[in-house]
Amino acid sequence: MAKLRVGVIYGGRSGEHEVSLMSAQSVMGALDREKYEIIPLKIGPDGQWTDTIIQADPKGNPGLDVVFPVLHGPYGEDGTIQGLLELANLPYVGAGVASSAVSMDKAMMRVLFKEAGLPLLPWDVVLGHAWRENPQGIQEQLENALGYPMFVKPANLGSSVGISKVKSREDLASALELAFQYDRKVVVEKGLVDAGEIECSVLGHSRPVASVLGEIVPAHEFYDYQAKYHSEESELIIPAPLGAAETKTIQDYACRAFAAVDCSGMGRVDFFLSRKGEVFLNEINTIPGFTPISMYPKLWAESGLPYPALLDRLIELALVKHKERQALRTSIF
Repeated sequence: MAKLRVGVIYGGRSGEHEVSLMSAQSVMGALDREKYEIIPLKIGPDGQWTDTIIQADPKGNPGLDVVFPVLHGPYGEDGTIQGLLELANLPYVGAGVASSAVSMDKAMMRVLFKEAGLPLLPWDVVLGHAWRENPQGIQEQLENALGYPMFVKPANLGSSVGISKVKSREDLASALELAFQYDRKVVVEKGLVDAGEIECSVLGHSRPVASVLGEIVPAHEFYDYQAKYHSEESELIIPAPLGAAETKTIQDYACRAFAAVDCSGMGRVDFFLSRKGEVFLNEINTIPGFTPISMYPKLWAESGLPYPALLDRLIELALVKHKERQALRTSIF
C-alpha cells in the first residue's frame, strides 16, 4: 500500500513557537516511516510559511492525505489553521474550528464548562481597555471577588506563558501588565494554597476515553514555563497517587470537559486538587505538548498506548472525522 502523506505543521506566530518546534521534532521522529511519508511544513515566528503546499482548493490534490498540526497557542490551536484546512478539504488531527477557538479562550471555555456542570474555581475576566481606564477599580474588583492568592493568565495562550501567581496587591498590577502583553483579554482565577496539579489525557472522537492520571510536582511555586521545559527538578508522577474513586471521578470529568467543547482527537485536561480532596477543573488543551517530557504522550504510554501507536490512532481519528464531514450535504438540491 502507498504511504500516507502526512503534513506536519509546526512553529507558528505564537509565544509558544519554541515549544512547537520541540513537539514537532518528537512527532516526526516517532511517526512510522514504513507507513507515512512525512512532509514538514514550518511556519516562522513572523508567520511566513516555508512551503505553499496547502491550497484552498477542495477539488484539487494538495499533495497531502492528512495534516498533523503541532502548533501551540494563537494562529494554530485557536481554530485559524483548522479553518484553512477545512477550506482545503483536508483531513487533520485534532479539534475542529469552533472547538479549537473556545478551548483556546480560557474565558469562553469556562462558560461552557460551567454550563456542563463541571467544578470550577471562581474567576473573573479583565479587558485591556477596562484596565487602562480604571486600574484602581479593577484591582478592588478582583480583590473583592477572588482574594489572594490569584492566578493571572492571558486568555488565549498556553505553556504557562504570561501567567503569574499573585499573593498581594503589590504584585497584581505587574502581573496584569505582563498578561496584557500577550492578549487583550485576561482571566484571573482564585488560587488554592498547596493544591495538587493533576492531568488526564483524553483520546477519541464520538466516544472519548481517558488515560491514567499524572501528578505534577513543579520545581517552582507553580508549573510555569521554566519549570515545564527547562528545569530538571520538576517531577511527573505517573500514575498519580490517588484512590480508585477519586481517579474515576477525575477521568469522568475529563471526558465531560472534552465533550463540553465538542473536542475531537486529543485533549489534555488539567485539574487542581485541594488539600481537602476537592477537584476543580482548570482547562483543556486541544493540541497538548508532544515533547519527550510532555504529559499527554507519557500518560498514554503508561496506559498501554506507546507514542508511535498513539500517533497512528490520532491519524485514524482524523480520517474518521473527515469521512463524517464528507457525508454531510452541502447543497439543498
